[in-house]
Amino acid sequence: MKTLTLGKTGLVVTKTAMGCLPVQRCDRDYAVKLLQAAYDGGIRYFDTANAYTDSEEKIGLALADVRDRIVISTKSAAWDRDGVLAHIENSLKMMRTDYIDLFQFHQVPEVPDPNDPNGPYAGALEAKRRGWIRHIGVTTHRVQVAEDCIASGWFETLQFPFSYISSERDLALAEKCRKADMGYIAMKGLAGGLLTNVRACHAFMNLYDNVVPIWGIQRMEELEQWLEMADEDPQMDAMLDAFIKKERQELSGTFCRSCGYCMPCPVGIEIRNCARMNMLLRRSPWQQYMTPEWQAKMNKIEDCIGCRSCASKCPYQLDTPNLLKYMLKDYREFYEEHKNRL
Repeated sequence: MKTLTLGKTGLVVTKTAMGCLPVQRCDRDYAVKLLQAAYDGGIRYFDTANAYTDSEEKIGLALADVRDRIVISTKSAAWDRDGVLAHIENSLKMMRTDYIDLFQFHQVPEVPDPNDPNGPYAGALEAKRRGWIRHIGVTTHRVQVAEDCIASGWFETLQFPFSYISSERDLALAEKCRKADMGYIAMKGLAGGLLTNVRACHAFMNLYDNVVPIWGIQRMEELEQWLEMADEDPQMDAMLDAFIKKERQELSGTFCRSCGYCMPCPVGIEIRNCARMNMLLRRSPWQQYMTPEWQAKMNKIEDCIGCRSCASKCPYQLDTPNLLKYMLKDYREFYEEHKNRL
């Protein structure tokens, strides 16, 4: 399987890597089999986080016996020294290991200050001194914060949403990381599940030889699909390029990345999914979004009080309240058109 080096870390990872957020949705036995099948298929890089409930525990159960042959990255969203240390210590216990290859600050709203003795960076430095972690990276959904993190020189890797519908500014982060000798880890390579052409997604990532995508995998069929792509290794061609250009045109503008920075809503609207409902209905099995539970979630949009807190927190400058109103209107029209097929 194709490999690359994560910048100055020197860590060699497989270009096809596994994002382990989805394994928290699998029962334990299935998750263990899935992770072991990923290893048997050649995947050697697994990314998780303290916040992903039992994902770390499942990694420990599945891969402890091959720990010296894989690269593991995890994360903490704690914003103080002691919180970071506590999370790292728990991660070591859950994953049945005595070191973490790459520790990342999780979804930072600003650049962590390395000079704050009580801040999160101080916790990471202490963990490194103790031998608990080997390298320090950062993740964010905000492009300005990502650019600031690269410019700071304080991080060895950056993890950021990266797909063929990313903006030009977002895409430019890959080259910025190359110049800074930082590893670049691409999350949301399927744009939260909206992109379904795996050949196009794989070929797009092949355009960037310093980018490692962590594909979120929770079913054997998905794993087999990505392993097949890794073996075939499709490259960009005229047909795929035309397909991607069409997708970019259709999905640009009011596209919600489901990053969750807008949450929580003061009246309980599930913004991160409701704001992209038109795409979910048309790009995945739509029946799952027509249940009474989902109808209630969408109808909750009517409770919007117009505080615009969501819009003020959106890193992509979306007019979220009006976008939600449009989604509710579209959802109801879609329901009326398809209700006889339920």
